[in-house]
Amino acid sequence: MRYLVTAACFLVAAAMAPGAVAAEKTRITWLGHAAFKVETPSGGVLLIDPWITNPANVEGKAILADMAAVDRILLTHAHPDHVGNAVELAKKTGARLVAPFELGQQLKAQGYPADQVGTNGLMNIGGTISILDGEVEVLMTRAVHSSGLERPGDDDGAPSHYYGSNPVGYRIQVEAGPAIYHAGDTDVFGDMALIRKLSPVDVMLAPIGGHFTMDPERAAYAVNRLIQPDVVVPMHYGTFGVLEGRPADLSEHLHEGVTMKDLEVNGAVTF
Repeated sequence: MRYLVTAACFLVAAAMAPGAVAAEKTRITWLGHAAFKVETPSGGVLLIDPWITNPANVEGKAILADMAAVDRILLTHAHPDHVGNAVELAKKTGARLVAPFELGQQLKAQGYPADQVGTNGLMNIGGTISILDGEVEVLMTRAVHSSGLERPGDDDGAPSHYYGSNPVGYRIQVEAGPAIYHAGDTDVFGDMALIRKLSPVDVMLAPIGGHFTMDPERAAYAVNRLIQPDVVVPMHYGTFGVLEGRPADLSEHLHEGVTMKDLEVNGAVTF
């Protein structure tokens, strides 16, 4: 069911305390950069690309220290600004991993607990899994980007990278809630129309910073013509100087009928 967006649907506020139950609603909290926390009506907690301590989040260290309840960690690709604090959080919370197959295997070597990595979370593009006792269905989608896993530096201290599996996005369908599309790091690509056709989206979490991803104008094309969500939440902008795109630039290009929610870091929207 597609969600009709009205002012009553939304609440922008500070992030919920760890372990709090999202009473009969789905709550999406932006933690800065591409990091999001999704809380389901039953109280399940998903983290997507959990770089909690990113430079845009001045409360990140405290949030990371306090975070105790996480069911699943979803990773779109291997870059360090997306893997972020995943290993630390997994050890702390017992969260199981959702990721491309090879990336999941590689993260075990970096300390992600092996008993929290398995085929009920590792998959590939086009794959779908059911999690949280069937409350959430996750579809892995394409993304147009790169994916390199960082390894410790050599004697000169410079880090290097190696293949980190394909970059991806996720469509997250919450029972009695919205269908959320986290596009990952990506440019606009024509097959986004197939995502809409086969698996319609209510809320799109869209990178807009440019340089490493699509900029606001290209993101607006993806929103208006391809994904066609009811709501778009901009992300992956402003963290670094080269990420120059801004929500105001996106808003200028959006068609009537699409609602943009310009969240503050640690702000939330509920459905």
